[in-house]
Amino acid sequence: MRKETCQVLVVGAGPVGLVAGIDLAQRGIDVMVLDQRRNFDPLTVRCNHISSRSMEIFRRLGIADKVRAGGFHDDFPHDVSIRLTAIGKEMARIRIPGRAGRKTGEQGADAGWPTLEPPHRMNQIFLEPILQETAETTSNLRLHFDQEVTSITDQGDQVLASIRTSNGSELEICCDYLIGCDGGGSLIRKQIGAELQGDAVVQRVQSSFIHAPGLTAMMQADPCWGVLNINPRRSGTIYTIDNDDRFLVHNYLRPGEGFETVDRDRCLRTILGVEDDFQYQLTRNEDWIGRRLVTSKIAEGRVFLAGDAAHIWVPMGGYGMNAGIADAAGLTWLLDARLKGWAGTGMLAAYSAERLRITRQVSQFAMETAETMIKNRAAVPPEIEDDTPAGVTAMAWFGAHTRDLNSPQYCCTGLNFGYFYDASPIINYDDAHHPDYSMDKYTPSTVPGCRMAHIVMADGSSLYDHFGSGYTLIRTGPDQAAGLVKAARTLAIPLAIIDIPASDLHNHALYLARPDQHVAWRGQQEPEDPENIMRTLSGML
Repeated sequence: MRKETCQVLVVGAGPVGLVAGIDLAQRGIDVMVLDQRRNFDPLTVRCNHISSRSMEIFRRLGIADKVRAGGFHDDFPHDVSIRLTAIGKEMARIRIPGRAGRKTGEQGADAGWPTLEPPHRMNQIFLEPILQETAETTSNLRLHFDQEVTSITDQGDQVLASIRTSNGSELEICCDYLIGCDGGGSLIRKQIGAELQGDAVVQRVQSSFIHAPGLTAMMQADPCWGVLNINPRRSGTIYTIDNDDRFLVHNYLRPGEGFETVDRDRCLRTILGVEDDFQYQLTRNEDWIGRRLVTSKIAEGRVFLAGDAAHIWVPMGGYGMNAGIADAAGLTWLLDARLKGWAGTGMLAAYSAERLRITRQVSQFAMETAETMIKNRAAVPPEIEDDTPAGVTAMAWFGAHTRDLNSPQYCCTGLNFGYFYDASPIINYDDAHHPDYSMDKYTPSTVPGCRMAHIVMADGSSLYDHFGSGYTLIRTGPDQAAGLVKAARTLAIPLAIIDIPASDLHNHALYLARPDQHVAWRGQQEPEDPENIMRTLSGML
């Protein structure tokens, strides 16, 4: 049997696995990413939204501009329109700036993000090739398809993975750590004895990837990224995939309906609002079941889970993929620290303590949003399509109501920036309360565990552009923190230093921030025992 070695083995070459591999390799770690597919399949149109947090991660990896340049043309609006059918009357609209609008400061429900990297609407079929190309050209990273992991063994000081290819050849890979990014049916999750727990079925959605030439020209309303089609007969959501009349159409099945018992073509035509003679091509069946399932454990020994391997929920707002990318960014710097020797054995325990709790919070947001939308679709006024005063009134009220219900899921600053780590072994907490947050409400904060409140630097760069690969000391006053600098040097902990002006928000003299942008410690002056603080933050205690 052929044998190979690497420091970190990533199982699964979807967006989460590729981000994990690229991040580790850019840090100088020898990483291998495997996928059981024979080659890259660019037709998976599952995720349509790249979150602001993900865009910040892509910025750090050097690919944010390339990602933001993908998808629609510059002037295409990323709005969400609420209509009776795709080509029917518009009841309301959620204004979301497109690429050009972001640059010019266009206002809307999804504007004014506290970052230089706001969200971007682009389908996964355009994102994955960018990530794959980046992976293939990144030093220290080996990307292989047609390699299926059949079993893993954590031996305590290393992990052995047995690999099989489609031609029957076998391979054994020995690694220091293994990350399972192998999807909802994750073998890695099963191998560590973890189970998915929660709600197995929240909703069933008959989803179709179609090419419908001429559909855009038939629409009465202005172009948009998403269309919420709601009428008493059949409700669905349409996402525009590109500027060539390709669409992803979600048909929300009602209680008692099944994927095979509902006429796909008839439902599509009802949602689109087109007659039987309208021609379209079904490119791919993308049917899915919305769930709220979270793994019972996200790590075991030297094996970790990320993305769908750790959590599956209703794919609204791209939460699944984007939460998985956040998983990857929350893990890679911990592994890097441990592999480079400046972190103690307690460092890796932070991943479970931090990400599993956030995973449960995010899954609950997704669950509540899905349930709200289900109730809203069931409450469509029966007279809404009537050309009567009552119909006009019903349309105006229901359109505004639906817009207000949906704005939080499409403009979710709270979900991106509000979450905090409140039980981490590598964060030094103080007595301050973490600000509450909702899906679309966020209070910038410097409380330990929160995302370090962002500012734009004097040169126009992001505060986060100056963060280092380890910890970053942020100073707002005259205290130069010589003790913390010396302690980091003594313990060989990488420490970048940034000076920023004091403000009402940044009102502490000193902050220690992590590579994932969360505050690890803050103070008005140096701690009495700087080395003890640094030992805590690096998992040595």
